[in-house]
Amino acid sequence: MKIRFYFFFTFFALILLFYPGDSYYFHIFAYNRPAFEEKEKNIEPKINPVPYLKNTFYFPETSAAGIYVVDLPSFTPVLQRNRSERMLPASTTKIVTALVALDIYEPDQVVVVGKVMGEGQTMGLVEGENITVENLLYGILVHSGNDAAYALADHYGFEEFINLMNKKAENLDMKDSHFANPAGLDNGNQYSSPFDLALAARELLKDKYLAKIVSTKEITISDTDFKYFHRLSNVNQLLGEIAGIGGLKTGYTEDAGENLVSFYKKNGHQFLIVILKSADRFQDTRNIVSWIEENIDYINL
Repeated sequence: MKIRFYFFFTFFALILLFYPGDSYYFHIFAYNRPAFEEKEKNIEPKINPVPYLKNTFYFPETSAAGIYVVDLPSFTPVLQRNRSERMLPASTTKIVTALVALDIYEPDQVVVVGKVMGEGQTMGLVEGENITVENLLYGILVHSGNDAAYALADHYGFEEFINLMNKKAENLDMKDSHFANPAGLDNGNQYSSPFDLALAARELLKDKYLAKIVSTKEITISDTDFKYFHRLSNVNQLLGEIAGIGGLKTGYTEDAGENLVSFYKKNGHQFLIVILKSADRFQDTRNIVSWIEENIDYINL
């Protein structure tokens, strides 16, 4: 008799306790499930392999005044020269221009081209042309069009756009960079460093959309009315020549010299190669790629 009584007492007590109405204990359980769940144990963080030099006395032949070569996943430098020296970035500036443009515009947003910037390399924009932000991004990152860079900045408000570029540089911890125009034209107040450009390039590659654009060798784009067509060719000669080169950004002015930021993949490993103020940016990069293949190996910590 007593056993039957305790059974029914326990049964009804549990019903009242966990009845899904205003039961206090039910709410504790229902709305705090993680507190009652068993935590996952022994989860180890992913540690990227670390590169090292097989021969610490062997370096590639290069002419560049500034060099920064870094293993991308671990961001471990393997080769550097004047990594923090402030130099003229030329059109490598457009890496930051693209990052800001994607922050403030939608790719399908239409820009009306105002006064056309005709200095240096251009994609051939026409005043009054209606063109999407996406096609202007192809214009700056593939063809290095100064007119496309200015169109993006002017449409938003030139000074405001430049302020955002410097804010972006600050957010990326680019301590040795400052920008005065979106195209990379030489200016005493326009400078960057090999290390800073590696930071900007790493940020660009995080965005699959921009990473796809910089790896494009050739493309023809048009305005929204299909009135003006622009054939764009990538200035980077190594794209399609060296297996593993995934593009990024070139730059050149007479004072800046030859600049090149490259993304390179080999056997599952990824590198950023920054070359500034070079006499031959493409040959310097070729030599560095060969050196990476010959002299870099990895250890797992």
